[in-house]
Amino acid sequence: MKTVTYNKYATYEYFILEKFEAGIVLEGAEVKSLRAGNCNLKDSFCFIRDGQLTLKNAHIAVYDKAGAFSTKESKRDRKLLMHRGEIDKIVGKINEKGYTLIPLSIYFSGSLVKVEVALCKGKQNYDKKKSIAERDQKRALDRQLKEYR
Repeated sequence: MKTVTYNKYATYEYFILEKFEAGIVLEGAEVKSLRAGNCNLKDSFCFIRDGQLTLKNAHIAVYDKAGAFSTKESKRDRKLLMHRGEIDKIVGKINEKGYTLIPLSIYFSGSLVKVEVALCKGKQNYDKKKSIAERDQKRALDRQLKEYR
């Protein structure tokens, strides 16, 4: 499993409750661009339209050697592929207040491109400050342990 990109911003902004794996519909040139690592998930999110899961605002750069027939939109909507039961489960939870679906990472599973999406709940400012403080404490503890050895 080769990870192409990871959305660090999602773990800062949201509490991650449950993770799902989904396939993604891409063109050939987009796959080549992903293999080169030209992708960004910072402001992306997922929504459900007509019973289908869609990835919005994911930036996959245009492959420079693609030719004239490739798509020139790098932030187009992309369809995600999941089983109907999983989508129904997600729809039930998203309808609750405060829940959203955020892509966490894009990776290769063999020759297939997969997207890890997570059911998330937004953090308040005090939650974000608390997570920063915990991260700093962990970093300080790791430094002390390294010096002790």
